[in-house]
Amino acid sequence: MWELKTTPLSADAFRPFGEVIETDNASEIRLINKGTTTRFHDIAPVDVSAEGGHPLISIFRGKPFDFPIRIEMMERHPLGSQAFMPLSARPYLIVVAHDESGAPGEPVAFLAAPGQGISYHRNVWHHPLLALEEVSDFLVVDRGGKGDNLEESDCAVIYEIVA
Repeated sequence: MWELKTTPLSADAFRPFGEVIETDNASEIRLINKGTTTRFHDIAPVDVSAEGGHPLISIFRGKPFDFPIRIEMMERHPLGSQAFMPLSARPYLIVVAHDESGAPGEPVAFLAAPGQGISYHRNVWHHPLLALEEVSDFLVVDRGGKGDNLEESDCAVIYEIVA
């Protein structure tokens, strides 16, 4: 078993895998609604149109994981991006990997601070939702429609996140 270290989530470190959803990443900031609302515009793309897909908005409720956390499998979505925005002020883990000949490579783990969301690029290997501390809800934007948009793969090596 190999130990997997976490690093704090940042837009630069996560860019090969997707986008960090936070106000600092807005392409434009403007006041709307007669100045009562600030719009942080175009923070992350939604890529779901492959094979006639359409966007879905869901809420995922994740049970918390206790340390140590074993990383034994990964999944990816070949037909669309997938975005997660926490609805509670709790940290959570993100584990991603580059593709190596159709299978996940060595994983990278990020610790998301409360309030940080992420959007995985299409086809990025990632571990399913890893809530921490308490049951946590996430607003999820991903792809609906025909076609198989889920691939799962066991890891060649089991990794463990200790804390």
